[in-house]
Amino acid sequence: MARPRGIEDAVILRATAQVMGRVGPAGLTLAAVAREVGLVPATLVQRFGSKRGLLLALADLSEKGASETAERVRGSHDSALGALVALTVESAAVMATPESFAHHLAFLCMDLGDPQLYERALAVHRTHGRVIGELLTEAVGAGELRGGTDVAALARTVQAIAAGAGLTWALEREGTLGQRLRQELDVVLAPHLPHPPHLPPRAGRHDLEES
Repeated sequence: MARPRGIEDAVILRATAQVMGRVGPAGLTLAAVAREVGLVPATLVQRFGSKRGLLLALADLSEKGASETAERVRGSHDSALGALVALTVESAAVMATPESFAHHLAFLCMDLGDPQLYERALAVHRTHGRVIGELLTEAVGAGELRGGTDVAALARTVQAIAAGAGLTWALEREGTLGQRLRQELDVVLAPHLPHPPHLPPRAGRHDLEES
């Protein structure tokens, strides 16, 4: 059967992520997504088969989008660390409110209990880890981080800090998620910055704070 023309799948999947953040697992239906993009539910059934099919397609797009976003963000920053901070903040932009964070966290819990969704969630996680490691390696080579930095260990810490910062921010509700992520990344990266001995510790952080 021919696919209806008009709205691309990627547009529908991005709308799915937006609806997901507003209504959570219980409220995410094909009808809700269809309303968001101005289609009828039958069109989504034809394209994705079911709500589960829609979620699998969204997970596949998320893995592809992680690498594409990293390339775009890196191309717009002179600093590898600046790109790392910008990428971390942008990746969390869909969770701009504590409520949307909670809803996306609920979907992650679904992923952990579903073998196919878990496989895709793990792939996205590993892609993020790879990109973080590449940016940190570049930062070491450019002198933004001290030589000898354990990039693999620091990449794992950065990824863990990013995940934990979202949860503490959603609980404490102080400032924005982007601000919290920048603060936490500043702290975790600070010990690895090559501060000149005649400058105070914060003197080498302009790339982080301006990103």
